[in-house]
This record gives sequence, structure tokens and C-alpha cells, in this order.
Amino acid sequence: MPFHQGFARMRQRTGLLVGIAVLLAALVLAVVLASVLTQGKEDVSPKMLKWKDRGTTKNLQEVILGRCYNYVMARYPELGDKDCLKIWESLKHAFIYKNPCNTTTEDYQPLMELASHPIPCNKSLFWSKTNELVHRYTKSNQNFLTLEDTLLGYMADRVSWCGDPSAPGINYESCPKRSECESNPGSVFWKMASKMFAEAACGVVQVMLNGSVEAGAFRNSSIFGSIEIFNLNPDKVSAVHIWLMHDIGGPESESCSGHSIKRLKSILEERNFKITCEDNYRPVQLLQCVHNPDHTDCRLCTNTT
Repeated sequence: MPFHQGFARMRQRTGLLVGIAVLLAALVLAVVLASVLTQGKEDVSPKMLKWKDRGTTKNLQEVILGRCYNYVMARYPELGDKDCLKIWESLKHAFIYKNPCNTTTEDYQPLMELASHPIPCNKSLFWSKTNELVHRYTKSNQNFLTLEDTLLGYMADRVSWCGDPSAPGINYESCPKRSECESNPGSVFWKMASKMFAEAACGVVQVMLNGSVEAGAFRNSSIFGSIEIFNLNPDKVSAVHIWLMHDIGGPESESCSGHSIKRLKSILEERNFKITCEDNYRPVQLLQCVHNPDHTDCRLCTNTT
């Protein structure tokens, strides 16, 4: 083979190898650039906002739907015309994909309308700082209803929810406390539901307060003190009966003549309500004594001999 032909073939092979090397280098560079760009996108992608309270209840949809169907089908079949699917969708749309500190009353208005139902006269029972006791009482005595015994309250009791602007639109890790922002989904919901519950009350209404609380049985900052009491309608409500309960064996920090009860009575009188107050309303105290039958506070009579 002539020298110049061999040299030409060698140049072709060298050129081919160089071309392959350049192509490989370009591919490696492309992969590296793609990796850098992808990493950059991950770094700037939206992340869930972090708050101090517990996140949205797991399986929230199933919990709400289950409670709704149980309420309208088993507990109160006369409310069977309520559309539980629409109620769930309305709740979801009130908070999903939204900043949980920007919740408004308008967000919940459709839900309130879908889930509202009449409250029979003389059955409304309000409470403050007596959560466990008042609900033990309404479970044993069907003559009274707390907010948590209505459809709205029953569905939402002890569950939490909040949204987030980033996908999937629901924050299961954390939700804001009231101290972090006033307009959070839970606070706005319960304020609206409490207002609606108070507006629906008629006849004689009851309120169960805790006389063992050192700071006072009635607090202006409570839901009852700031919302419910001012939404009772004097044209519909004839009287307010106060049940001031003390813990069995606990301190009796306040009686019906106490300072915060006087303040409560003054507010009610200004709104033209008739008022009665009873220390340790006996039917409720008997329920307390079921768990403390041998305590001296639970003795029906004592030996006087």
C-alpha cells in the first residue's frame, strides 16, 4: 500500500475518534447541565408551610363523610335529605390550596348553609371549660344539645384541617395555631358554627361553666363570652340557666355569687335575659359521681347522730 494512502486512512480514523470523543464530551456536558438545572428547580420548588399545631387529620374525607352519614342516617334520620357528598366538597373547597392564614367567612358560608338544621327550643346547651363533662351529660340525656351534637359540630369535633398553596393543597404535617394567625381554618369555622348555633337557640337555654377554674368560670375571651352570648336573640330566648359545676374534690374557685358570674349576669341583664344560676346542678353532679362514688362530695346524706 502506498504511503500516502495509509496516511490518509490514519487521518480518517483519527478524525473519527476525535469526533466520537467530542460527541461523548457533549453528551456528558448535557447530562451535567440537566442535573444542575433539575437540582435548581428542586431547590426553588414550593414547599409546605410549617406551623406549630397538628396537621390535617389523616383520611379526613372518609372521617367527615362517615360522620355525616352516621348523623343523618342513624342518629337523626329526619335529616336524611342532607347531601353528605356536597357537604364534604364544600368543606374541602373552603381550604384546599389556600394559605391557612387567609381563611374568610365567605369560604365557609356554603358549608354552613348546607349543614344547618333547626334546633328544638329549650334544648340548647352552651359550655366553657367543661368539654368532657358537658358531652358526657348530653350523651346520657337526649334533652340537650351542644354545638358538638349538631351536624356541623359532630363532623368537625376533634379533627383538624388546613390547606397549602403547593400540591397536594392539603397540609398533613402542620396547621397554624390561633396564636400564629387569627384567620386560620379551624378558628374561623368554629366561630361561624358557634354564631349560627347561638342564633338558632330559642326558649330556655343552659350554659355549663367550670367553677374550679382559678381564673374564673366566665371569660370574655372564650367562644361563649365573645360570640355565643352576643348572638342569643332576646326575642327568641326567654331565659338563661347557668350551671356552675365544680370538680369532685377539686377547688371551688367560684360560686354563683363570684366575680366573673356577676360580670356574666350583667351582660345578660343588659340584653334583657332572665337569669338563674345553680351551683353544682344535681343531675350533672350525679354523673360526676359515677366516676367518684365514694368521695365525700358524692354522699347523698350524712350521719347526724
